[in-house]
Amino acid sequence: MALLGNLRHRPVRRLVQLYLGLGLYGVSMALMVRSDLGLDPWDVFHQGLSELTELSFGTVTIGVGALVLLLWIPLRQRPGLGTVSNVVVIGLVVDATLALLPSGGPLGVRIAMLVTGIVANGAATGMYLGARLGPGPRDGLMTGFVARRPGWSIRLVRTVIEVTVLALGWLLGGTVGLGTVAYALAIGPLAQLFIPLFAVPEAAGPDDAVPEAAAVDETAADDAAPTAGTAAPVAPTG
Repeated sequence: MALLGNLRHRPVRRLVQLYLGLGLYGVSMALMVRSDLGLDPWDVFHQGLSELTELSFGTVTIGVGALVLLLWIPLRQRPGLGTVSNVVVIGLVVDATLALLPSGGPLGVRIAMLVTGIVANGAATGMYLGARLGPGPRDGLMTGFVARRPGWSIRLVRTVIEVTVLALGWLLGGTVGLGTVAYALAIGPLAQLFIPLFAVPEAAGPDDAVPEAAAVDETAADDAAPTAGTAAPVAPTG
């Protein structure tokens, strides 16, 4: 089944890595929120919606992820187990972590939380994409657009989408600041470091080949647009 993906190849390693990665991703998001120094574009949007609706940050993250996943249908994208898990697990973990982490604190502590959150986010990305069980819903949205419009690069589509959600989130009251810039500058190199490190090798036999495309950083994806119906993961959006 496309939803479950092919788990015949190293299933224990891939499942453990997937859920550890998603859990770490949720923790990294909470660290950046508590630093109060700026968030990545999608989390600025999530935070703005959270303040508008008075729903928890994690609940909004889950809701937005589910809505984005619905947009895969007209784009003919196929979710993997990792895609569906991404929608649910990250939101639950970020809410649980936010409940444990105090807000405020000295600037030095907040900077440390921000730096730790960004690095952890890069590592988490490498872990869950490297499991080859499907990208996150936001990544699939971008690659889906590129699959339908081969002349568009992933870099262009990603930029348009993230600038849009960043602007909307800022207008809704989301936190834009030093952390937003730091994340934008650091996440590409971090993803490029961690994705190969955690990538589970594909099975040698054709019968056991993993259906999901190999995870790549967006800097390499411009020259290799994904085929229609295949969600090729890129550097993270959550």
